[in-house]
Amino acid sequence: MKTIKEITERLNRTVEREAWMAELAQDARAGVKNALARWERQYEKRQEKERSHAEKIAFDGSFAPFDRAMVAGVDEAGRGPLAGPVVTATVILPSEVPELVGLDDSKTIAKSERERLAGEIKKVAISYAVHIQSSQIIDELNIFAATKASMEQAVKGLSVRPDFVIADAMQLATDCPTESIIKGDAKSLAIAAASILAKTTRDAIMDGLHEEFPAYQFGKNAGYGTAEHLEALRKFGPCEHHRTSFEPVKSMVEGRGRQ
Repeated sequence: MKTIKEITERLNRTVEREAWMAELAQDARAGVKNALARWERQYEKRQEKERSHAEKIAFDGSFAPFDRAMVAGVDEAGRGPLAGPVVTATVILPSEVPELVGLDDSKTIAKSERERLAGEIKKVAISYAVHIQSSQIIDELNIFAATKASMEQAVKGLSVRPDFVIADAMQLATDCPTESIIKGDAKSLAIAAASILAKTTRDAIMDGLHEEFPAYQFGKNAGYGTAEHLEALRKFGPCEHHRTSFEPVKSMVEGRGRQ
């Protein structure tokens, strides 16, 4: 009879269900039962990730106007914060990308995993592009128009012309057919990939701004209006990277102008 340690080590090396595992279900030892239960949970999690991955690929493929058409996904990061740019990205992926199993909306993925996936996306993508829209342009145009313009610039930045563009909740004007997809980052692999590139790029920018303006804790809050950030605004006022068209920054700037 194999020890619990030996059984656990063999389970750790096993990817798919195998005939010998059926015997483990009859093993009365609690350690074996626990090891088998852990393996089953991990197996189901892998299966769910693979099912989700296949569904996202199929979703993207449903927009292809012809066989082997290039479908680009577009997404943004940073529409809501009080400071920093909005960053948009667009990605064209190959039809087979096993390296990206587990890729999902960037908001659902831990920072370290987002950074790993960003590296994989850049390796396997047929083409990708990122565009950074400054807080000054956001204030000039408004956040919706600035984000839309940034997404369109990102599409223009692709080295390969897409045959169809799908964007997360935004109807774009491009030189090919486009579709706005509500919650697209949860349905499309290409849009999810774009969300990862946009998010990781913006996070790096905000980390850099934190070094320049540590009082606002941009590395911690990414420019969002946390209590700590709002307190720093009240104490120091806005910096050059704050969006003066966003409240409460707008009222602070107007109040200072009346003094």
